[in-house]
Amino acid sequence: MTSSEDDVGTPVSVKIRERVLAARKRFNANDNIAEFVQPGELAALLDEVEVKMQGVLDSLVIDTDNDHNTSNTARRVAKMYLNEVFRGRYVPPPAITEFPNAEHLNELMIVGPITVRSACSHHFCPVIGQIWIGVLPNEHTNVIGLSKYARLAEWVMGRPQIQEEAVVQLADLIQEKTQPDGLAIVMEASHFCMSWRGVKDMDSKMINSVMRGAFLKDSNLRREFLALLPKKG
Repeated sequence: MTSSEDDVGTPVSVKIRERVLAARKRFNANDNIAEFVQPGELAALLDEVEVKMQGVLDSLVIDTDNDHNTSNTARRVAKMYLNEVFRGRYVPPPAITEFPNAEHLNELMIVGPITVRSACSHHFCPVIGQIWIGVLPNEHTNVIGLSKYARLAEWVMGRPQIQEEAVVQLADLIQEKTQPDGLAIVMEASHFCMSWRGVKDMDSKMINSVMRGAFLKDSNLRREFLALLPKKG
């Protein structure tokens, strides 16, 4: 059997994994691996996930042959994971148009609340919450549209995550795109791994923040940003 013939029978997930390993890159749950996915492979990966999800349903002893409610569940779940809730792993970052700061804006700007949806990497349970972004621009800062912050947040959150790491990833991305003097992000979210399972606490939320540049150094600026946010709870 030739190498090309052997490659035909290789699962697409194995091919992608081999490329990532060859590049010595990380492929944790919250990493983006779009650069290693070739055209057409997401469709093949969806087929592969469907087959394996069907195996999970079989192992849960669910009669998908005769239960009309679950007859196509494996396909639906595969599409949900790859095309929706974990899409941020498999596609490049959204195109963001950046403009020079022609008016030399240097006042505090706050964007939010931005509703975000993710899933915890421990149980794949939903994480749903809101994000507020504070930016202190300078004359060299790239200006991006308000909706673009939401697009960047959606891309980062569209992966299995833990909230603390997700906020840092988003801060790194916005810092790279805009180069402001200061950047602050606050996220408040409900974790279904606490309300749907485990302790089943319906009211608990997690709030965390990342402060960069001027927000980290200037306590007055930090207080101004936090004071302008709506009361949590």
